[in-house]
Amino acid sequence: MDFETTAKPGHIGRNIEKIRKLRGMTQDAVGKGLNITKQAVSLLEQSEKIEESRLKQIADVLGVTLDGLKGFKEDGVFNYTNNFYESTTFNNSVANAHNFTVENPIEKIIELYESLLKSEREKVEILLNKKN
Repeated sequence: MDFETTAKPGHIGRNIEKIRKLRGMTQDAVGKGLNITKQAVSLLEQSEKIEESRLKQIADVLGVTLDGLKGFKEDGVFNYTNNFYESTTFNNSVANAHNFTVENPIEKIIELYESLLKSEREKVEILLNKKN
């Protein structure tokens, strides 16, 4: 079995919880997506190690990539949000002085949109299958 392990600051269960909350999802909603109970989701969020195949399922339900789930950093979300929404000038000397990583926000938006679209299509398919 392949297990994902991270140091305490990158606690995988905490990453799951933070992403779930940022996405506005409840433990119940994640549980339904994984076919487990709300209590089982709570246990996942307390786990430091989770099997790789299970992490992939969790990432799909949360609508993020596996790498995004593993490498989630809350401060990165805030930096990204601030850089994207602030209407201030930003130049390379400022970025280098503060060790910022500047990524193309359009690519991130497209990636997020495609991930959300995939998730919504899967939900529609599930609902259509239940209807039939």
